[in-house]
Amino acid sequence: MGAVGPKPTWWQETALREEYMSLDDARPSSSAFFSGVEGESDASRSPAAAMLGLLLSQEQYLGIETMEGGRANQSGDASNSIFSGVQLPVTLNWQDVVYKVKVDRGEKVILKGVSGCVQPGELLAMLGPSGSGKTTLLTLLGGRVAPTSRLTGSITYNGKPFSSSLKRTLGFVTQDDVLYAHLTVMETLYYTALLRLPGTLSRREKAAQAEAVLDQLGLTVCRNNIIGSALVRGISGGERKRVSIGQEMLINPSLLLLDEPTSGLDSTIAARIVSLLWKLTQTGGRTVAMTIHQPSSRLFYMFHKVLLLSDGNPVYFGKGSDALDYFNRIGYSPEMAMNPSDFLLDLANGVSANEETLEEKAATKQVLVEAYRVHLHPLVSEELTTLSKQFKEQGSEQSTRKMKQEWSTSWWEQFEILLRRSLKERRHEAFSKMHLIQIFVVAIVVGVLWFKSSDNITDQVGLLYFVNSFWGFYPAFQGIYTFPMERTMLTKERSSGMYRLSSYFMALTAGDLPMELVLPTCYVLIIYWMCGLKSEAGHFFMLLSSILFTVLVAQGVGLAIGAVLMDLKKAITLCSIFMLIFMLAGGFFVQNMPSFISWIKYISFNFYSFRLQLLSQFSQHDTYECGQETRCLVADIPSVKVVGLSDAWLAVVVMFVLLVFYRLVAYVALMRIGPGKK
Repeated sequence: MGAVGPKPTWWQETALREEYMSLDDARPSSSAFFSGVEGESDASRSPAAAMLGLLLSQEQYLGIETMEGGRANQSGDASNSIFSGVQLPVTLNWQDVVYKVKVDRGEKVILKGVSGCVQPGELLAMLGPSGSGKTTLLTLLGGRVAPTSRLTGSITYNGKPFSSSLKRTLGFVTQDDVLYAHLTVMETLYYTALLRLPGTLSRREKAAQAEAVLDQLGLTVCRNNIIGSALVRGISGGERKRVSIGQEMLINPSLLLLDEPTSGLDSTIAARIVSLLWKLTQTGGRTVAMTIHQPSSRLFYMFHKVLLLSDGNPVYFGKGSDALDYFNRIGYSPEMAMNPSDFLLDLANGVSANEETLEEKAATKQVLVEAYRVHLHPLVSEELTTLSKQFKEQGSEQSTRKMKQEWSTSWWEQFEILLRRSLKERRHEAFSKMHLIQIFVVAIVVGVLWFKSSDNITDQVGLLYFVNSFWGFYPAFQGIYTFPMERTMLTKERSSGMYRLSSYFMALTAGDLPMELVLPTCYVLIIYWMCGLKSEAGHFFMLLSSILFTVLVAQGVGLAIGAVLMDLKKAITLCSIFMLIFMLAGGFFVQNMPSFISWIKYISFNFYSFRLQLLSQFSQHDTYECGQETRCLVADIPSVKVVGLSDAWLAVVVMFVLLVFYRLVAYVALMRIGPGKK
């Protein structure tokens, strides 16, 4: 890359930007701007356009050529290009938006009368200090309103309010990259394509779309690398952000919303991301809005519009190139050459010339808010009114078009895809060394302690209750982690209407079955003959079946507690209490409970599972040697008598009811998370 000379000052950049924006006819096409279309030389551009190209493009510096990849673009297949035109352009308007949330003592106002719009082909940047309401506004524009909050004002899309069908044309990229750590880049995009692309496409076509996005975002080099996390080494932060954007670009969204996509990235990677977003608006007719904390001057001049917020109040809305002139007219201008976004953020924080105290900063903010209401709010309202009239007069097909189907894929397809994804993501932990060592060591210890204990009936009963208790605690505490660890992913994917909650729930719980069923089977195989239990096959399979039944019910307890609380510390504490109560009320430790609390045993799954395990080894007529030439009934042993050696089918029915009940509780609890159909 050749030398570009000294960097112009901020006021020179402003002048060049204004000249460039005013020369619509002379402006190079977006493809020429990014790719250098043949026949468009630097000499043919205006001086402003040439200088802006030096300031903002610099393909090699920004890495656009890398992002675009090669194969997909060279193929000329527009249908698989993320830069192809959208089917339904969206104009996003919001007017006098006031947003309040409930707090301990009343309500807190987050947004205070914010208005604005962004049209197809425009890139809007929302600026403001932390806590100014940027992310809240972006979330509201994405149709994600908390049920306990209160929203007034209007938010429309092509003149219509938000609807579930709009989710199919809306992409939302959260600030945190919510991705599965152990899936590869290609697997992540492929499963997203299978779930979000229309059912009219074959799986091969969906895979081709994922390949195209992978290629055009410059992710080919890391396609087989896992995503990674804070504890697992994976791809870089910039690559992770591009994967998040790629997930949304798969559906070719008309409206793309991004929450601080450059947060935590270096200036070069940030420039690549914003340049990509700029190109998406220019070549596809997309509407793009993003929050950004502190963009560089190079990035600032790539924004078509800027919204500046201060404590939930708008203090500027308009072209980024006009911002400094506006604040200069109302008496605020930088004392030295500086990044325009730094100057705007200082103003939003109330920081001006010699103002240092909190009172002076608050006064500055109030002046800026009042100036906005006097000078800018009428202009914004006029623009919104004009756009609203246009949509009403047109009654266009664009504003009323509906999606053909509610879901992109059927229930069974969603279940199958989610199950495969769950198995791949959790394959690293399903049969980890620690799990295997834990089960193997416990089994060996149990086998040694109860070795050949068939002659001692008391030891045999104690063995069965220990097995019953262990396989109650272990799966319950494993189940606790399932939904709290999945909460952010579930919120993200349900908010985008990716799948039904029921298909997700069934796939996730089914994905746990290999670990939950294979490990107990191995455990029983180790201890059964070491401990001298009855050697007949029927007795073995009865005990194994009862233990597996216990595992499924106990897992349901963990799933329910985890889903209700969604807090691991609280869930572990509550689960410990529940499991101890169930274990103590299971009939082995206490045979004569006070009448006012004796009902607990009837809701304890340990009580019924213990009965089934006793029945796998004993019958009502079995006896044991209880003295010299004296035999007693096994059924008369105190701990056995409390549980009983009859009504096996009743125990099975109650266990089945508990199995369904706990999972139903977990499912209902998950319905709180994310909007959409269940």
